[in-house]
Amino acid sequence: MTPQTASSAQRSRLAIGYGLGALGSILFATKGIAIKLAYEEGVDTETLLALRMLLSLPFYVVVGVMALRGRQTGGAEPLGRNLIVKAGLVGILSYWFASYTDFLGLNYISAQLERLILFTYPLFTVLFGALLFRQHVRPRALFAFVFSYAGLALIFAGAPAGTGDSLLIGASLVIASAIAFALYQLLAKPMIGRIGPSLFTCIAMSAASIVVVAQFLLTHEVGALAVSPNAFACSLFLAIGATVIPSFLMNAALHRISAQANAVIGTLSPIATIVLAAAILGEVMTGTEWIGAVLIIAGVGWFTLMERR
Repeated sequence: MTPQTASSAQRSRLAIGYGLGALGSILFATKGIAIKLAYEEGVDTETLLALRMLLSLPFYVVVGVMALRGRQTGGAEPLGRNLIVKAGLVGILSYWFASYTDFLGLNYISAQLERLILFTYPLFTVLFGALLFRQHVRPRALFAFVFSYAGLALIFAGAPAGTGDSLLIGASLVIASAIAFALYQLLAKPMIGRIGPSLFTCIAMSAASIVVVAQFLLTHEVGALAVSPNAFACSLFLAIGATVIPSFLMNAALHRISAQANAVIGTLSPIATIVLAAAILGEVMTGTEWIGAVLIIAGVGWFTLMERR
């Protein structure tokens, strides 16, 4: 292969990586919109979460079984029961608790604000890493935290009169989701290294699915899963288009581009949510909210990029 051919192949590889990463970020950004559309069809939080898990789980199980066979073929040591239980508990923290509080929060706040709040989870990861795992906190993490939450405070301050209680409840629920996902990141990292990402995801999703389905059965009749065609379409898109496909796209992108580039592309997610929510849901941001959104995206985006260098 000539240098020119190699250079062309590298540029093509990078272009594909950027495209996959961008598409993955945009699809992740549609989650809140799909949830909002399902709510408009009369589906409640527990039913929607159960449908999402039931529809997405088979894909992860297939990938997990393949990973388990690969692990056995490669002669890796068997997984201990304690490790499997710990992986399941960590999965419940993310795929049930973090998802449930996020879904609940969208009953009270816009998809735009929900995405902006969730976007701050890397800052919580650093803070809890320092508090619980004695990890070093760099000054830029604290600066980014203050910068981003100043943006959220600006959005709250500019909220219309009469929306204070709903805004506070919804934002608190989504912040709880962001905190839970940050803890998940810290707890999952060492287990992923021992189990492997595909098999870990299978265990985590399976454990969370048991809790999600149990919660649904304790609060609903099985017949509640028979939702309208439009609601089922929203649930199917939420499970496949906003969960399964983007997770594989982002992994594929990481094989082709750097972590720094992937971090920059990640800032597309809240921007895409803002644009799509305006186009599909009719959500409109005021000038003050735009300033707050810019502060949040700039703070978290800058921190994430610097942290991955």
